[in-house]
Amino acid sequence: MTKDDLRRRSVGILLFENVEVLDFAGPFEVFSRARLEPGAPSRRSEDSAPFDVFTVSASGERLEATGGLVVEPKESFASAPPIDILLVPGGFGTRALTNHEPTISWIRERAAAASLVTSVCTGALLLAEAGLLEGRRATTHHGALELLRRPGIDVVEGVRVVEDGVVSSAGVAAGIDMAFHVVSKLCGEAVARETAEYIEYPYPEGLPAGAVT
Repeated sequence: MTKDDLRRRSVGILLFENVEVLDFAGPFEVFSRARLEPGAPSRRSEDSAPFDVFTVSASGERLEATGGLVVEPKESFASAPPIDILLVPGGFGTRALTNHEPTISWIRERAAAASLVTSVCTGALLLAEAGLLEGRRATTHHGALELLRRPGIDVVEGVRVVEDGVVSSAGVAAGIDMAFHVVSKLCGEAVARETAEYIEYPYPEGLPAGAVT
């Protein structure tokens, strides 16, 4: 696959207070380092990058992730450009947001316009509150499976990635596998494997089959 075979897709990653660091940083690394042309030199420019990755929060102001890491999102809800791939991470901060209507409404609105919606860890709880998992299979962190279990959602245990219209993943590091799954489906497995080799991550085998639309 060459850089002329597909347009660059925007990946919008939601951030919030007490977001789990690896939930967003892992997929950010995968999507931002993916290249259609292999090799380290291709990472020195965006010429063959298939994704434009940015972070977004409600206010766009600095926030504190788990462990005390201070992060400054690139965009706010008001300033964020169109999002092709919406990524909702998890963390302890999701508990408060399940009752925060502005965030749930923003997720619902952006998901309606996105070509793909994804979650990591307890980000699935926010997708559930937005009504995006109704009639679908989904997963989350093993410690939050019961929180996700509700009428209309088929909760899948013991897997790292579930694709059923929405792509959800288990906890924390499983988000990296989810990102490779999306890269493989959209850009081809060769691109995904070369990206894994570049960041020196073992390529996740046995990811779910099925087309991402």
